[in-house]
Amino acid sequence: MLTLRCAACKKKLWKYDKVGQGEVLRCHKSRITRLYQPLKEGGKITCSCGKNIGTDKGTFIKMTGKTFTYSGTKRNS
Repeated sequence: MLTLRCAACKKKLWKYDKVGQGEVLRCHKSRITRLYQPLKEGGKITCSCGKNIGTDKGTFIKMTGKTFTYSGTKRNS
């Protein structure tokens, strides 16, 4: 389970169940287990500080590199 944070203000964004060892390029909405800030449907996903985190693509969020950090463990399988 990963905890994603905004790289600018360090506020928690959401908890994500990452499968596999690769980079976090997209976050599937069905694997987000807890939201700390509400998601706006359609368009840009932003932190409360105004930093652009990613783009809503329907079933997943395409993450923007270097705008977020994460901690925790990734699940194999």
